[in-house]
Amino acid sequence: MNLLKHLLLAVSLLAALPASAQSAATSAQAAAFPSRQIKVLVPFNAGSGADSSSRFYGEQLGRMFNQQVLVENRPGGSGLIAVQATRQAPADGHTILMGSNSPAVVNAVTMKNLPYDPFKDLRPLYGLAISPVAFVVRGDSPHKTMGDLVAAAKKDKRALQLGDYSAGYKLVAAWLGTASGLRVDHIPYKGGAQMLTDVVGGQLEVGVIDFTGTIELLKGGRLRVLAITADKREAMFPEIPTMKESGFADFETSVWSAFFVRGETPDDVVEKLAAAIQKVMNSEAGKAYHASLPSAPMMMGPKALGEFQRREYERFKRVAELAGIKPE
Repeated sequence: MNLLKHLLLAVSLLAALPASAQSAATSAQAAAFPSRQIKVLVPFNAGSGADSSSRFYGEQLGRMFNQQVLVENRPGGSGLIAVQATRQAPADGHTILMGSNSPAVVNAVTMKNLPYDPFKDLRPLYGLAISPVAFVVRGDSPHKTMGDLVAAAKKDKRALQLGDYSAGYKLVAAWLGTASGLRVDHIPYKGGAQMLTDVVGGQLEVGVIDFTGTIELLKGGRLRVLAITADKREAMFPEIPTMKESGFADFETSVWSAFFVRGETPDDVVEKLAAAIQKVMNSEAGKAYHASLPSAPMMMGPKALGEFQRREYERFKRVAELAGIKPE
């Protein structure tokens, strides 16, 4: 009996050795991180908000870690190119993806045969910036509220013409259709600038866009924001109601940007990177940078960001199902 006990003890100790060795290796890897140049892959063109944010954080992290941080623009495929490059890089934290709604959430709802799983292949690192979506009409539109817009379409027994320029905004437009009981005619654009030009010029009834892209035209009176999808009103524009206040319960979503790493990246490396990003956000430089942006700081660590990502996915999955939108 004693011999059996000794054998079982020996087996259990041997089984524990690989885990211990792996833990020690992981800790050593985190202690040595970063050991070389860090890359930030941006799935958008140079000059975009995500690009400028990546460059700010890259510069700050480079100083903190005493390592060069290189920002590379990998636009195309709604983020697919940048995501695939992240997946092909070593899972050691030296390659960071600047993620957003599209690669982290929307693609999984709207793309057929998506070549990656955003919840397995990407690991949430830290949320950076967040802003609501806005429904906009021209400045002298007869529609003063979302109620006016919906009532006019129902009176005329017609569809709502909603302009959008990405799959995410198309989902938000479809959501308005299911929430109001109206048919929606989706008017696709290649970018927000052309869409706003048509709204201001009267060629498009309503545009769906990131609220931050409306501010200059809004201040100039050429554009009116009927409602935003935030949970509360914007402090700088307290006269603009939320969709919830406009009679659309649970109509809340955001446009956001966040850092991700490859899914297999070790916990200790993720924690070290997340702590560094948080430190940058809370620094005087970080506060000044975010104060210069129309969006709000997101301030979500790995766990909170992962939970937020999952909620957004489930929300848009329901929207697509109700609107009959199939992956393409």
